[in-house]
Amino acid sequence: MKIQEFLIPELQYEVTITEKFIKRLPEDKMDWRPHQKSMTLGELANHLAEIPSWITATMEMDEMDLEGFKSSSFKKVPKIIEALKLNTTQAEIALRKPDTEYEKTWKIIKGGKVVLEMPKFNVLRTVVMNQLPHHRAQLGVYFRLLDIPVPSTYGPSADEV
Repeated sequence: MKIQEFLIPELQYEVTITEKFIKRLPEDKMDWRPHQKSMTLGELANHLAEIPSWITATMEMDEMDLEGFKSSSFKKVPKIIEALKLNTTQAEIALRKPDTEYEKTWKIIKGGKVVLEMPKFNVLRTVVMNQLPHHRAQLGVYFRLLDIPVPSTYGPSADEV
């Protein structure tokens, strides 16, 4: 099996679940955060929508400089979903590479220093793809605190069977 045949369906599955969460965002609470050090609801949702773009960056570049990086800041749910879908489409295209491309080294740089350096496959699996369930779970906690029903993910949630 080619690596892309493994990663593309996984991405599609994770994005489908993520979209369910984003559709439940209350637009009047986009600036809400559970703690001063936490992202706002809107920041977290926008971050989830941008994660597939990291796949594209990993596959299309040899390194990424985080200096000056700014996340999108959409306040409307349809715009966040549109960004998620666009980033996912671009990520799927970027993943359609020969397996040898996944062996190349990739770096994250910030302030002139290498923060992370590993083969692209490892970046995708350990850093990028794991971000979707990680931050989606954070969003689930936000939902619980706001008394918003938490969607099912890999099985039923306490709110859905």
